[in-house]
Amino acid sequence: MQIKRNVLLNPGPATTTDTVKMAQIVPDICPRKKEFVSMMKQMREDLVRIVHGDLNKYTSVLFCGSGTITMDVCINSLLPKGKKILIINNGTYSMRAVEICEYYNLPFVNFDCPIDEIPDLNQVEQILKENQDIALVYTTHNETGTGILNPIKEIGFLVHKYSAVFIVDTISTYAMKPIDIEKDNIDFCMASAQKGLMAMTGLSFVIGNTELVKKSAAYPKRSYYCNLYMQYHFFETTGQMHFTPPVQTIYAARQALDEYPDDENWSFEKVHDYCYKRGFTIYPGKTSAQNTFRLCALGAITKEDIEDFFIVLYEALKENNIQIPIHYDV
Repeated sequence: MQIKRNVLLNPGPATTTDTVKMAQIVPDICPRKKEFVSMMKQMREDLVRIVHGDLNKYTSVLFCGSGTITMDVCINSLLPKGKKILIINNGTYSMRAVEICEYYNLPFVNFDCPIDEIPDLNQVEQILKENQDIALVYTTHNETGTGILNPIKEIGFLVHKYSAVFIVDTISTYAMKPIDIEKDNIDFCMASAQKGLMAMTGLSFVIGNTELVKKSAAYPKRSYYCNLYMQYHFFETTGQMHFTPPVQTIYAARQALDEYPDDENWSFEKVHDYCYKRGFTIYPGKTSAQNTFRLCALGAITKEDIEDFFIVLYEALKENNIQIPIHYDV
């Protein structure tokens, strides 16, 4: 089937591959069948792995809907009775979290920051110090309206210093920016399939600390459909979503996850040597955990130099049978 390709430069849904589109064309199946249950179990584990979570400590819970449903789920499900939530608010999506609190009539502190600045960590700590009843802190990793990337690791350190739980909206960064749920001091993060996974709209998920999910069973029930523990418990006891899942959308998401392998043909040395012979020097990455390289634009380098380099880099990848676009385990 020939499918017209549109290049979507909007902030989601993303342009998808034809293989992801076609993954939705499957025989009709009852979502309670073992085959489908098994696929969802594997998917839940893979979603945790993408943020380098230990499966003995972290879990993922799937929901039908766009990314906003997981904001709703986390905020209404994870606030204990008699406690407050702090919203670190420096953009449109953090403001959406404020609106969710208002709709549920939840007690909250709105730390309203300039939209073109990262939050002042000293002020964050001062709020936590002055409000000992804050049990939950919420922020957005990347405010796409401005491009601000909030310092989640540093915020999370302060959140844990004051014994609160940290929720991060990673809808625009999940599978796009490196995230380590443990090292970045995140207790819960969230995303949806149509963003970094480059799958279809209609499936979203929360990744978080399993013990904290279980603990939330005792918190006030503020929503029937959007309750984190109820959905988690149903998955754990039956392997299924509590309510009818978007079957074809899940097949597409499974395909999108399968399209993130490391390329066995990748070799920094071969790509380096090809580029070096043609007048361009690239440099190995500085991280031990990932196979990366670095580019730097210092010195008397022109726009034409950069354009010429990417032509040579493309040729180097083709010469070494490295898949384009390049895929990595995240």
